[in-house]
Amino acid sequence: MPDFSLEQQKSDQGFKRIVGIDEAGRGPWAGPVVAGAVILNQNKLSDDLVSGLDDSKKLSATKRETLFDLLKESVEYGVGIASVEEIDRINILQATFLAMKRAVENLPTAPDFALVDGNKVPSLPCAGEAIVKGDSRSFSVAAASIIAKVTRDKIMTELSQMHPGYAWESNMGYGTKAHKAGLERLGETDHHRKSYKPIINILSQAES
Repeated sequence: MPDFSLEQQKSDQGFKRIVGIDEAGRGPWAGPVVAGAVILNQNKLSDDLVSGLDDSKKLSATKRETLFDLLKESVEYGVGIASVEEIDRINILQATFLAMKRAVENLPTAPDFALVDGNKVPSLPCAGEAIVKGDSRSFSVAAASIIAKVTRDKIMTELSQMHPGYAWESNMGYGTKAHKAGLERLGETDHHRKSYKPIINILSQAES
């Protein structure tokens, strides 16, 4: 379970405004990649948040939504998005870094240290450290993972209404059987990542 130990460690080193950063949507075949950046005040968190915060992947959709609403009311957060066009142009890793940088830039006030989920730190306007499985270790990163995941799921649900047939409302753009069947039947949309090999392969097979 995540806790405040990493934040406390950085606070003891003199950093006061510590942001957790995480992303959602690196693996899907369609849709943007979304990053969340969250600065928590340990003394202002409700019991519901402290007891509920965890890696977004370990939570039910209902639980994520509840925590998302609580976070929006009580923390400083920013959201950054990198589009499908950017993913195809600069690759998913660089697009993820771009989304993370935008999330930090969209915070109400600037942080002075970042805890970044993963094994690499993007170019940020502050010092930072990569934390492998950070969303399972840090409250700030877990909160960022929830902000990113719920924001992206809302985007994909809206896109599913504009482009029915790919089951994005349930698979969120990931490569499920229903999504593959939709691609084979309907072809690609502007929201598909055309640089991804599964998309290239499915479309080339459909054309042959």
